[in-house]
Amino acid sequence: MTDLIPDLKTPTAPAGTGRVRAGMAVSRVDGRAKVTGSAQYAAEFSAPDLAYGVVVSGTVAKGRIKRIDTAAAEAVPGVIAVITHENRPKMRSNDLAYKDMTAPAGSPFRPLFSDEIFWSGQPVALVVGETFEAARHAAALVDITYDVAEHDTNLLKSLDKAYKPRPLKAGFTPPSSKGKADDVFASAPVTIESEYYNNVEHHNPMEMFASTVLVGENGHLTVYDKTQSSQNSRWYVSHVFGLSKDKVTVRNPYVGGAFGSGLRPQYQLPLAVMAALKLKRSVKVMLTRQQMFSFGHRPETWHKVKLAASQDGKLQAIWHEALQETSRLEDYVEVVVNWSGQMYACENIHLGYKLIAQDRATPIDMRAPGAVHGVHAMEVAMDELAYKLKMDPLELRLKNYAEHNHLEDKPFSSKELRQCYQQGAERFGWKDRPIEPRSMRDGDELVGWGMATGIWDSLVMVARVSAVLHADGRLVVSSAATDIGTGTYTVMAMIAAEQLGLPMEQVTFQLGDSTLPLAPIEGGSSHVTTVGGGVHGACDKLKSTLLKMAQSQAGDIFKGKKINQVEFNDGRLHLRGLPEQGVALTDLLARAGKERVEEKFLMTPQMLKQRKYARSVHQAIFVEVRVNELLGMVRVTRAVSAVAAGRIISAKTAASQVSGAVVWGISEALHEETFTDHRLGRFMNHNYAEYHVAANADIHDIQVIFVEEEDRIVSKQLGAKGVGEIGIVGVSAAVANAIFHATGKRLRTTPITPDKILMGDHEVPVDGPDR
Repeated sequence: MTDLIPDLKTPTAPAGTGRVRAGMAVSRVDGRAKVTGSAQYAAEFSAPDLAYGVVVSGTVAKGRIKRIDTAAAEAVPGVIAVITHENRPKMRSNDLAYKDMTAPAGSPFRPLFSDEIFWSGQPVALVVGETFEAARHAAALVDITYDVAEHDTNLLKSLDKAYKPRPLKAGFTPPSSKGKADDVFASAPVTIESEYYNNVEHHNPMEMFASTVLVGENGHLTVYDKTQSSQNSRWYVSHVFGLSKDKVTVRNPYVGGAFGSGLRPQYQLPLAVMAALKLKRSVKVMLTRQQMFSFGHRPETWHKVKLAASQDGKLQAIWHEALQETSRLEDYVEVVVNWSGQMYACENIHLGYKLIAQDRATPIDMRAPGAVHGVHAMEVAMDELAYKLKMDPLELRLKNYAEHNHLEDKPFSSKELRQCYQQGAERFGWKDRPIEPRSMRDGDELVGWGMATGIWDSLVMVARVSAVLHADGRLVVSSAATDIGTGTYTVMAMIAAEQLGLPMEQVTFQLGDSTLPLAPIEGGSSHVTTVGGGVHGACDKLKSTLLKMAQSQAGDIFKGKKINQVEFNDGRLHLRGLPEQGVALTDLLARAGKERVEEKFLMTPQMLKQRKYARSVHQAIFVEVRVNELLGMVRVTRAVSAVAAGRIISAKTAASQVSGAVVWGISEALHEETFTDHRLGRFMNHNYAEYHVAANADIHDIQVIFVEEEDRIVSKQLGAKGVGEIGIVGVSAAVANAIFHATGKRLRTTPITPDKILMGDHEVPVDGPDR
């Protein structure tokens, strides 16, 4: 393994960044590369013989290709080939070859494998040209005739077709129950029962999916791919096409957002590879914005929640069932309901979860999968219960505060949610909130305050990390991690710099290459605890090696000293508290005649210890809305998010993650929704003009509080927990609850659009929306 991978512009901190400590607000080390344009993304790499591929998308939801006429397309000047299921290169036929590291149970989709159509927008051909313009023009000339079959894309009209998912998805934990929730609910003094509905959302990262396949000597493929794991994409390509792993290298040095859409290899990757293999030349394939709506999405979900309580607000029963869409091919599982059994103290809990197969692409993880919808339903239900009890919503949550996980009967590894409630409420001014709806007004707008709890899992996976100290004092740390904009480059460099006592500008963290040491897929908010723990461990080993070198070189200064009796500061090793009694690290290597010293570390979870605990991050979110009932317009004017996520390593990037997640939560609550024309089985608003996301005018004051917490059960090395996903989990529920406080209208479907405000439509359309 080389220290600096060819062709990758690995970012380092600018000179003057200086000494860092965990918790400091350090600017991103990759920031300059991104704002100056020197950062290269998957579609920006090139080669002298580069050809361009354009995907032809199918137009029916279900059926078979009866005839595909490519003659007109092939006649376009500059067109090299039109690849279809009839002339594609050899691909493996067994399901196992197509199962990437995150594949759910079932049979993964195989692009251009056969004439069968599984969903509208499915890729049906690839036109390859000498220029992009030629390929794009020719793609419009491919003429396809279909044998069309009857399709079903209407979840709400198919609720009676729900089934239990196949238990083969890695990490899938079926919902469990305890006590006698049904019996208790039937006799409880105070109950609420409601249905909730969440429509489809689509990932819309700025960088569209692209793969550039460069064909090198001896047929070696170097693939620049938009992915959340270079090693997952490399695994997929080598298995699908029967290539040895040393014949494929995948790189993803920069990723322009993903939010879960890059966890699995998307179809442009195998299409680009098959074109490169067929033509024996380099090929680039980039999807259009419209084609970004033709694969995984956050699935449509229907819920029923029932809560029972005593007159003083003590929960007696929690009942939550969810039905969710999946494809005909795979059982995509989000669980959805499990968090409802973890959030509050209750001895009678019933949870249920089923799937409904539809003629759509398999859904895929989208930031905080399952929890975003499941916690929304639970937290709106808690708000409903609070109003029925005539209790303050925060008081109800504190009344039912769970000191341990009641569903699993386990203590939490750490839990400072009570402090989140306290500090968030104080910053927001919650004590001044009148309990009655429609009691606050400012001009033409009703004002409402709402809150919710958020919870997300704390994950640690397996990773390998290499740390190399060079003779000139540079420290290069490496792992095949990914930075999708979350700050991985920066956080890992901070951990390494703090460990070795080096200024940030002397530390480089390498990621984004499948040949680097093993790293997990970037997902589940696990990179800091996993890869960061590995960086900490590798640097620890390097420190021990350097101390041994010093003990053999520096006379009696370090003789018999242990690692806790020395310090690493400013590029020197010295006795603790005695900076003058030490030696420069560069001198240690020079005296030993070494150009470099390397140590490696295998990061593994403390599984035997962790299994005894429930491991979660927590959030309390408070929002203010202003509602103009005449126009149906809702503005979120203030939000305070208080988060307990263990020890915060990088204050600036962590706050950026949470504030960005709050923005997305507001967008989910008020804007984001992909409409389906069920007659065609096709998404209608597959563009930025009609798929609404929160814009600058929609976002106002967002404040982020990190409550002090440390968790050595989750992360022995760092005491950290993930922060990426927790920020979104409770936001949409808090917005919905604030709208009720402002208007007195209980809206149980998302997004809450102006028509719902105007009509006061607070019932779920069980017969399906007419779309």
